[in-house]
Amino acid sequence: MGIIKNLKLYRKTVLFLILFFFVLFLLSRGFIFGHKEMEYGVTFSHKQASNLGLPWREVYLAMLDDLGVKKLRLSAYWDELEQERGVWNWDYLDWQISEAEKRNVEIVLAVGGRLPRWPECHFPEWSKASSTSERQIDTLQYIRKTIERYRDRGAIRYWQIENEPFLPHFGECPDLDVKFLDEEIALVKTLDSREVMMTDSGELSLWVPAAKRADIFGTTMYLDTYSAKLKSYIHYPIEPGFFQFKKNISKLFASPKDWIVIELQAEPWGPVPFQQLEKKDRDRTMDLEKFKKITEFARQAGFKKLYLWGVEWWYWEKKINNDPKIWEEAKNLYHKK
Repeated sequence: MGIIKNLKLYRKTVLFLILFFFVLFLLSRGFIFGHKEMEYGVTFSHKQASNLGLPWREVYLAMLDDLGVKKLRLSAYWDELEQERGVWNWDYLDWQISEAEKRNVEIVLAVGGRLPRWPECHFPEWSKASSTSERQIDTLQYIRKTIERYRDRGAIRYWQIENEPFLPHFGECPDLDVKFLDEEIALVKTLDSREVMMTDSGELSLWVPAAKRADIFGTTMYLDTYSAKLKSYIHYPIEPGFFQFKKNISKLFASPKDWIVIELQAEPWGPVPFQQLEKKDRDRTMDLEKFKKITEFARQAGFKKLYLWGVEWWYWEKKINNDPKIWEEAKNLYHKK
């Protein structure tokens, strides 16, 4: 009887979710809230550039000088800053921030155990044998040292605390401890007066828990992905108005000062890392036409600030595959006056 009851509950839950998203889809159709003047940024990960076999400093400088990026999200990866317990190496992050400052680039600095790029959680190896309480104490220490080191750097506009913490079942991460997340946010606010950014999935989360904790809220925005659970490529059947509808619902419960797209899909997503895919398979989720489409989609969704995701891939296509089309298209965005 228990199995039958659970099965019925599961079916009702699935039906409710299908109906809920169908209603959202209907409500979102036909609504366009576009801005005329857009602000474009990127997320940069030196880990990702290195994984692609690229000299990451070269990619970084090309991004700043050739593309002309003026808004940038960087990550303070704990596993690189403190590879050995109590031994700190700030070289990679110091260099990135200094080069950005020389060019008057505005930085969002993400701190926390869960940060952009797979495996999502970037804990030092030595911390993985620790108990949860021990790791949390060490996490707060790492956050404190990072904020204290960089709070005098004028280029940093916002502190991002964790990355999509309310997105479960994605990444190699422990379960979310909301109480501890609030401790992280409270610590940062005692250390510096800059605004705190919280992020959440645009397609798979409800936004409210993250938005309630945010001075600045950042959503992801994806249209074409690969589902490991479904073992197939999927296209989200949503219109630009879907995101404004979610924003308006969230504003009933939360009041961030600004709502931005912090992660706009601009690289392929497949069953394996995209560098292992044939071009035809990369093109299934991102190519030049899809790049143009999703940037216009985001504009129509009513967001003025868009941080694109995939600058390392653009450079990889240009440098390794001798295909600069997307790099050049991105340059058009960043050079618009």
